[in-house]
Amino acid sequence: MAPAVSACCNRRFCCKYCSQCNNSLVFKCLNSPLLASIADCDESKPPSLEQLDALREFAGIAAGASAPESLATLAFLYMCLAISAKYGDVPSVDILVWSELPTGAGLGSSAAYAVCLAAALLMVCGAISCPLQEGESTARWTEEELTLINSWAFRGEQVIHGNPSGVDNAVGTWGGALRYQAGKITPLKRVPTLRILLTNTKVPRSTKVLVAGVKEKILKFPAIMNPVLDSIDAISQECQSVLEAMPANPSPEHYPVLEEFFDINQHHLNVLGVGHPSLDRLCQVTASHSLHSKLTGAGGGGCGITLLPPDTSPPAVEAAKQDLCACGFECWETKIGAPGVTLHSCSSLSARVLHALAQS
Repeated sequence: MAPAVSACCNRRFCCKYCSQCNNSLVFKCLNSPLLASIADCDESKPPSLEQLDALREFAGIAAGASAPESLATLAFLYMCLAISAKYGDVPSVDILVWSELPTGAGLGSSAAYAVCLAAALLMVCGAISCPLQEGESTARWTEEELTLINSWAFRGEQVIHGNPSGVDNAVGTWGGALRYQAGKITPLKRVPTLRILLTNTKVPRSTKVLVAGVKEKILKFPAIMNPVLDSIDAISQECQSVLEAMPANPSPEHYPVLEEFFDINQHHLNVLGVGHPSLDRLCQVTASHSLHSKLTGAGGGGCGITLLPPDTSPPAVEAAKQDLCACGFECWETKIGAPGVTLHSCSSLSARVLHALAQS
């Protein structure tokens, strides 16, 4: 069985590749004029509308199709052809995908998918090394190789979302926590492990539509909306200061401050127009258990996170989960701060993951 590549973005997403399998779809691409239109692509240039239209026509995907399967297919075709055109012979590959991440829920599932694809394709093309040594269960790439993975993953995100920020693929590549401001992404060097409840409202939403709605509101009411954005920025900076202070001084007094940040931030996000009645309900339910929540991702439904201070008892967490599930939501208890994209040996994967990959 081939190695598996995983990228963690709140929960888990991984793909298995096999370099000995045939892929007739890619083979047909290589023997068509389509390859010529992709030949000048690299990680420094976004995909053009003409290239994406050609891929849609080839794959039989209608213009404007937004189903996750269609977008995933487009991203795969673009990345496979572009990476292969730049780095040499096209490998014959079979990509198997398994995920615990629900799509369209604000958990970065598309970014995790793009990061895994980029790492696997770059490795089989020889653009990056295979870092896994004999006897090792997991391994990660060098900083330079991670930068290349991230660059190509961002291009895959552009195929799927149009104009993404790059935050999700950066987190999927490097893991941990990042600060994003004015297009600049900075890893936070010291962050604590925070326990959270991750709740999926199961309300689908489109990041592209929500982002467009926020932009429209800012253009319509700049004098009102810009101060809200400034306040959100201030919350982020204050939160970063608290998080970076916690490892050296793990005082329980930090958590009430983070809880207030959660509450203020959630109110601001509602003002921006990315809230949803399901997210309001989530916050009300957790508040009844003295817990504090906010949306994650683009909002408009999707998922929310609930901070679990260290003194939160297991019965209290279970009671909150039961009430959230009674609303039709899905809950998981997890932690913030997973490692980034990783190459796994088969022996390091759980039986459940191996079974899922084998059945794909």
